[in-house]
Amino acid sequence: MNTTIQNNGLPKLPQAPAGQGNAPAQQGNAAVGGSDGTGGAARTDDRVKLTDSARALQEAARTGDAAAIDSQKVEKIRQALADGSYQVNPARIADGMLALDAQLGGAKGTDKA
Repeated sequence: MNTTIQNNGLPKLPQAPAGQGNAPAQQGNAAVGGSDGTGGAARTDDRVKLTDSARALQEAARTGDAAAIDSQKVEKIRQALADGSYQVNPARIADGMLALDAQLGGAKGTDKA
């Protein structure tokens, strides 16, 4: 059974040529005590090929990039929460939730007024 995973907009990563890859993953199980007198020289190789999407997901999981978090901004918000000066804007939160719902394909034309 073959399952194809589409790229889904993830970056394309180079694939290793056939025959190269993770050595332990390519070691197969050797048959023991073959009846043909060769002493079980028959060998089966197991191989795994990752799609571009799977490779991109692997890279994303390995993020060591601390630049994605603005520590100064986090500290500012932490201080504002601690001293009670942090202001919540419910209209902005609601707009963001509605925009996300629209992006996810939420129900259309269901305005209840």
